[in-house]
Amino acid sequence: MTRLTSVYGSFGARVMAARLEAEGFDVQLRGSLDGPYAVTVGEMARVDVFVPDEQAGDASLVLLVDEVDEADEILDDDRPPIRDRRVPRWCVGVAVVLLGAGLLPPAAHLLHQALP
Repeated sequence: MTRLTSVYGSFGARVMAARLEAEGFDVQLRGSLDGPYAVTVGEMARVDVFVPDEQAGDASLVLLVDEVDEADEILDDDRPPIRDRRVPRWCVGVAVVLLGAGLLPPAAHLLHQALP
């Protein structure tokens, strides 16, 4: 048996094994699968996916095709393009006027106290 890849978490490993088995590959999973502690992060959650030596090349191509299809779906979605999120100029002008109006009375009060 040859290690094809490693997956972190038993759910992802079982999904990958089911995908490969649907294509006719013999799959073995080794690692943190059915333990009493559900570890989902780090090296303790690693599950190795094994296939027979003679099936390793074809199985890796199946996984590659799945990754390419997933990336293609992400790129071809029908979401509208991201709109420009820059602040309009009039908003900046209003903010400056409001800030000036808020700071002008305290500044005038301090100036009035400083002069004799």
